[in-house]
Amino acid sequence: MTIKVGIVMDPIESITFKKDTSLALLWAAQRKGWELHYMEQRHLFMRDGTVQAQMAPLSVSMDPNDWFERGEYQTRPLADLDVVLMRKDPPFNNEFIYTTHLLALAERDGVLIVNRTQALRDFNEKLFATHFPQCCPPVLVTKDAQLLRDFHAEHKDVIFKPLDGMGGASIFRITEDGVNLGVIIETLTAHGSQTIMAQKYIPEIVDGDKRILMINGEPVPYALARVPLAGETRGNLAAGGRGEGRPLTDRDRWIAEQVGPTLREKGLLFVGLDVIGDYLTEINVTSPTCLRELDAQFGLDIGMQLMDVIEQTLAES
Repeated sequence: MTIKVGIVMDPIESITFKKDTSLALLWAAQRKGWELHYMEQRHLFMRDGTVQAQMAPLSVSMDPNDWFERGEYQTRPLADLDVVLMRKDPPFNNEFIYTTHLLALAERDGVLIVNRTQALRDFNEKLFATHFPQCCPPVLVTKDAQLLRDFHAEHKDVIFKPLDGMGGASIFRITEDGVNLGVIIETLTAHGSQTIMAQKYIPEIVDGDKRILMINGEPVPYALARVPLAGETRGNLAAGGRGEGRPLTDRDRWIAEQVGPTLREKGLLFVGLDVIGDYLTEINVTSPTCLRELDAQFGLDIGMQLMDVIEQTLAES
């Protein structure tokens, strides 16, 4: 029986073809002979306790000039599908939370949501890493200006960042001289009304911020080191970083072993760990990326690995 796969994503017309992970996942599902159904966040709705969507049949190709063909939208219950890939990019705002609640109704009706909706709500990508303090650098989460100043005074060289950002947006490094410390704290905390994260600066960022992809709690054997541009402290590809594939180190594997069992327990089938030097800095659960770069550099098929896990999970449910 053909598996019916839905995806909730940002507009497919606007993706960056050469690096989009969602496209690679759809391509893998299509190669399995599965049906693809396309949705955006705005297409989901609930009526009388049943979550439905305007969804369109979809076919994809790895043609940089013509990578999808979308059919006519039809309104159908999400329970008509076997699995839904939730691939809407952050920000993790109220609309994102509402979408997970709608998807949870489909989950109740037997649809496999990747990743599980409760876990998407529970685990902020920056805070989730702090569940594993043995893996993390010194870190502080607060909106208290004095605590942030004290953290800077203790560690001299720190990173401040919002809890809901992506792609390296609004990440600040404050060195020992403390230039602009006050205004950075005021801006990020909105004068003490928004909680942020402070981390000790990890000098190894110059060698890259590594993304380790985890499939059902097991690491892909290579990481993508996102190496910052000269003069930058952010390795994110969206901030201009260069992607360079590397085999996992012993420390990388140890971090994956620390985190993996929790990912499996919480139904987080596809996750990205961010590691700088010896330290875990973030756990990306919403729409992890870097699959395409690793596939290209090492001849992998990570999307197919995930589809195999999804197929097995459906068979066991």
